[in-house]
Amino acid sequence: MQIDLLEKSRVTFQLPDERGYHIFYQMMTNHKPEIIEMSLITTNPYDFPMCSQGQITVASIDDKEELDATDDAIDILGFSNEEKVTIYKLTGAVLHHGNMKFKQKQREEQAEPDGTEDADKVAYLLGLNSADMLKALCYPRVKVGNEFVTKGQTVPQVNNSVAALSKSIYERMFLWMVIRINQMLDTKQPRQFFIGVLDIAGFEIFDFNSMEQLCINFTNEKLQQFFNHHMFVLEQEEYKKEGIEWEFIDFGMDLAACIELIEKPMGIFAILEEECMFPKASDTTFKNKLYDQHLGKTKAFEKPKPKKGKAEAHFSLVHYAGTVDYNVGGWLDKNKDPLNDSVVQLYQKSGVKLLPTLYPPVVEGYMQNFLVIHQLRCNGVLEGIRICRKGFPSRILYGDFKQR
Repeated sequence: MQIDLLEKSRVTFQLPDERGYHIFYQMMTNHKPEIIEMSLITTNPYDFPMCSQGQITVASIDDKEELDATDDAIDILGFSNEEKVTIYKLTGAVLHHGNMKFKQKQREEQAEPDGTEDADKVAYLLGLNSADMLKALCYPRVKVGNEFVTKGQTVPQVNNSVAALSKSIYERMFLWMVIRINQMLDTKQPRQFFIGVLDIAGFEIFDFNSMEQLCINFTNEKLQQFFNHHMFVLEQEEYKKEGIEWEFIDFGMDLAACIELIEKPMGIFAILEEECMFPKASDTTFKNKLYDQHLGKTKAFEKPKPKKGKAEAHFSLVHYAGTVDYNVGGWLDKNKDPLNDSVVQLYQKSGVKLLPTLYPPVVEGYMQNFLVIHQLRCNGVLEGIRICRKGFPSRILYGDFKQR
């Protein structure tokens, strides 16, 4: 199994018609009371704002039955009982992150804990000291030049840090489970062929569309382009090769314009990455750069018309499935998702066996040769060298040539 797109933002945010990841609601059914007890959660999803912003039930899903299936699958796939308990505990910790509250100190912008009950639960489930964790959140050590200094955080900064950490725990645990499952299912036999099944959300067009919808829609654009190319373009080229009388049909499904607008240099993703590098950048400066770069220069980018009773939209993209209005609110924070290094260092010393495994220390100077070669090949560097060697790669300036 390979992961194409894990929508980790759904851990902390859901649209009105969405719900969070099913495991949260399965655990809260009280179908297995020991899970409630070990993860320190309740049976009411509304006690956890992180997973109750949208829908909490789905008519076609029985969360009790699904919990049985999930719990059995964990056993069947070879996870130990200790690992299973840790999975439930860390998932509970993710939920409790959303209940941690902070307030501003009087006459200061510095954040401080507004009660420690939920922080104590998070610390217990993660095998940390609560006071150390709160100190690391409010007063992280950051590197300035060659020295480390303690920097006080504002309430919004701490809240962003807590959200980023909760998403990180969920994502890393998810990836770890996929690796373990692949190891369990590996037959150790050489493979020349495989059957691939891609499970991905379809095209999304809501009243309010954010960065998550753009990522999903971009993925669908790429898939549709792949399908069109192989089913229509290559098929008709094959007719031509075989001498079949055929009038080439333009299916009007060339998706390159929209795809390039998103992924090309100075495209939407590139501008978003660039804005994240500037301390004073905001969602407004990001939107302005998009307009400066693309409005009126490509048919795939439009300025949306205000609609009464609808969510505010900042730009529109003409996708193959229709025109989608996007709101850029919070995109910079979603893209940055910075982890608090001081808290991560606590994770690496956690008494919970799995947590340090999810956050291994960075080994400086270590280079993965296979990965570097793969990057050089995919970036076209090796191909460029090969082409240069076919010609006359040694070049000199005209002035130097004349001098000689």
